[in-house]
Amino acid sequence: MVGNRRAGGGSQGPLSRRTFLKGAGASAFALGSVAVLPLFGTPSAMQDPRTCKAADVSARAKDLIVSNWPAYIDPPEKDYVSTLQLFEKQTGITVDYTDDVSDNAEFFAKVRNQLGDCQAIDRDIMVLTDWMAARVIDLGWVQPLERSRVQNLHDNLIPALRDRAWDPDRTYSAPWQSGLTGIAYNAKLTKEVGSFEALLTRPDLKGKVTLLSEMRDTMAFVIKVTGGDPDDFTEDQWQDGLDYLRKVVRGGHVRAFTGNEYIQDLTAGNIVACEAWSGDVIQAQFENPDIKFVVPEEGLNLWSDNMLVPNKAQHQENAESWIDFYYDPRNAAQLAAWVNYICPVEGAREEMEKIDDSLVDNRLIFPTEEELKDTFDFMALDERQNQQYEGEWSDVTGG
Repeated sequence: MVGNRRAGGGSQGPLSRRTFLKGAGASAFALGSVAVLPLFGTPSAMQDPRTCKAADVSARAKDLIVSNWPAYIDPPEKDYVSTLQLFEKQTGITVDYTDDVSDNAEFFAKVRNQLGDCQAIDRDIMVLTDWMAARVIDLGWVQPLERSRVQNLHDNLIPALRDRAWDPDRTYSAPWQSGLTGIAYNAKLTKEVGSFEALLTRPDLKGKVTLLSEMRDTMAFVIKVTGGDPDDFTEDQWQDGLDYLRKVVRGGHVRAFTGNEYIQDLTAGNIVACEAWSGDVIQAQFENPDIKFVVPEEGLNLWSDNMLVPNKAQHQENAESWIDFYYDPRNAAQLAAWVNYICPVEGAREEMEKIDDSLVDNRLIFPTEEELKDTFDFMALDERQNQQYEGEWSDVTGG
């Protein structure tokens, strides 16, 4: 994603978290399909977090090691105290913060041998997207959070994120930031594109649209278009969606499947409409107000990147202090003012009025409950499904 990064209203460089997630393109996809998937379902890789854990030394060691995505936290600047600095000051905990999660599958490959063998990965928090968070929880690689120490999470998490099939009570995970997948278009070049079906079928758009190279983002909408429920679909519904997309691709309607480089193509006029992430659009609009984000008639795909405490973490109580800190609405608002993704914390919108009132009414940062009512996710896949679906997706997209 490109555009401004804001800290207290100041502009930052064009780097962002989702750029790294999608910028790896085909190489990251291949890693996920070949190097990672065979591990899932392997009994020897499964662990029991009740027994695969380390003694917590938080009481005597005020340290915390965090792995997150690049450009996903407000940096310190002259005359600006970042949220990380505030956390250290308030808690006395020293944070070793690293932005070394540049791709879900790549990060998984980096830690899978240790976690699969009940060994430490020298991290107290790792941040992974929903589908990968579901996998590591299912493998037993994540420690449950002590509810009493993350009370802000349970009190202030927005309702739309409270119920996830893979962690319904948020026993293991806490959303760091969330985003929406929908449609973007260049109003200077085309009229509004109101549905995903129109994006895939409108004659005037032929050859001028892109879809996301992330299978779950795109196929969630395609399954919707063909009458299925992306949260709970059958094998037949998957195949119906895949057949539909195959016809669209063969007909030359889709220019390309891309990472978030689509936003540059949309701004430059190389395409006129596309599947898009909300955070990309917010940042593009700072430079080009003709870029518009649309809530498709099919609804919106809501996703999160989640904080998780891996097995053998030695500073779990310190990690829970970190989670509780960022679920304080004031701290969450300060972070959201820079990150520009959906803030998962209730009460942060009111706090944003004191920080940057230009963002208070931005529905891509603070959507209403009504706007989030019709959001959907992509159902968790087992090992067999994941390997099959990724392969079939690659055949259709050329990934």
